Amino acid sequence: MKIDINKLAEHFAHTSFRVEQVCRYARDPGMRCDGYTEPFPGFVFPLRGKAEFVFNGTPYTLAPGKVVHGGAHMQLDRQVVGNTRWEYLLVLYRICAPEPTGFCLPKAHFELTLGHSPRLTELLELLWRVSRQPGGIPAFQTEMLFRCALEELFVCVRNQSNDGEQALFEQISKYIHDHYMDPLTVRALAEQNEINENRLFYVFKKYTGMGPGKYLMAYRLNRAKECLLANDAPIGEVAISVGYTDAFYFSRIFKKQFGVSPGEFRATFRNNPYGFQDSSIPI
Repeated sequence: MKIDINKLAEHFAHTSFRVEQVCRYARDPGMRCDGYTEPFPGFVFPLRGKAEFVFNGTPYTLAPGKVVHGGAHMQLDRQVVGNTRWEYLLVLYRICAPEPTGFCLPKAHFELTLGHSPRLTELLELLWRVSRQPGGIPAFQTEMLFRCALEELFVCVRNQSNDGEQALFEQISKYIHDHYMDPLTVRALAEQNEINENRLFYVFKKYTGMGPGKYLMAYRLNRAKECLLANDAPIGEVAISVGYTDAFYFSRIFKKQFGVSPGEFRATFRNNPYGFQDSSIPI
């Protein structure tokens, strides 16, 4: 079943559901099991190893980086693949009210490819630990953590698509263009967009040929060139205007990028800005 991740997320946003059970399983290589799914739909989150799940005759090969959703009362055949122990987290949930039109989750099985997400792994570990604790507060936390895990899952799946990657790049690069003078960091950009730093690096490398840190630096330095040619502000003020509080550091990376210091650049090219050629990537 092919899934539109935006429609799936919207469906969950308007569906009343609660966690029924959180289970963690480990199976040895070669082990197989045939039977039926539980009376509730659920998500299988692979943690380690590889396995094949067959829902009503449709096979899915599962490993970290992929998640499968299974419906209720479905025929299910499972077999561990390879020589590594297979471990996964199963989260079953109950639909508490009639679903909106579009999906019938208890009857749906599908696979989602999300790639590598350390944040999802952390959320699942926390979900597993909290779900085993008695009391009202852990029960409330379990519900919240499952929703956080679904949010991370949906965002990662969206970002895996080409459209999602391009939209993500355009969103973050525009933010850099609008806020380059602020104290930005790669970590902060990743956290702000709810992705990990590896994912951020991959997207920028794909669309610009450089990582986000180098992209930010190049954009700042290109803006610095414009400032140096446009006015007589002291080098320290120019540095601050493009996001660098340390004028010496700014001068050092400027010279490394363009081969001349900011002062030399201004003195030489103030009256002939088109006479300067450099090998930096235009941004």
